[in-house]
Amino acid sequence: MKRTVLSRPRAARARRSLLLTKTAGGFTLIELLVAIAILAVIAVLSWRGLDQIIRGRQTITNAMEDERVFAQLFDQMRIDARNAASDDEAGEPAVAVNGNALQIVRYMHAPGTAPRLVVVRYRITSGRIIRYASPPLSNVGEVRRALGGGENENWSSVPLMGGVGAITARLYVPKVGWTMQMKDVQSAITENDNNLKVPQLGNAPLPRSVTGLEVSVGASSLARPVVRVFLVGE
Repeated sequence: MKRTVLSRPRAARARRSLLLTKTAGGFTLIELLVAIAILAVIAVLSWRGLDQIIRGRQTITNAMEDERVFAQLFDQMRIDARNAASDDEAGEPAVAVNGNALQIVRYMHAPGTAPRLVVVRYRITSGRIIRYASPPLSNVGEVRRALGGGENENWSSVPLMGGVGAITARLYVPKVGWTMQMKDVQSAITENDNNLKVPQLGNAPLPRSVTGLEVSVGASSLARPVVRVFLVGE
């Protein structure tokens, strides 16, 4: 049998045709596995990036919410301290610290009515700071009963901040400085009362025993407590 011998150009074309015929069927298994592995890596990296974006957004949202809650809490405390009554009007210290509670006797100004006194207490209940306020008090007897008793159904209560571990307060007493001892406040009131017996000071108004208030709030979301200072009766 006679064997056919192809020329070199025809042989090259035949080899190329054979290679094209072998690869025309699709990708090989190794190529598919490599492509799948690359897509998996890209998917994991994309998911991690998206997860970080979501976490960052949530962190920013929580921080903004904490700032809003703190601003609301301290703004209300500032208003209460600024409208604090005098010690002689309250019949006892107008600003007092009792355990884990802060008490302020303040004026309540309502349109068309005379100013009245209100007893305000900031107290932690189940990890939340709640502001309790008595109804407007019209006479000394009502003020004394409100100061001597606890909160009842006639008092209003407004939750201000949750997740609170502790709230502490210090009072600034002239000639003493910052203190947490109510005996220092009472001593200042006694001294002011005695000064009224001096003829030169007899017509002067009774000075305040407490002129400044420092409040520290510790929460689980805070690395350290947040501290604010307020003027009393200014």
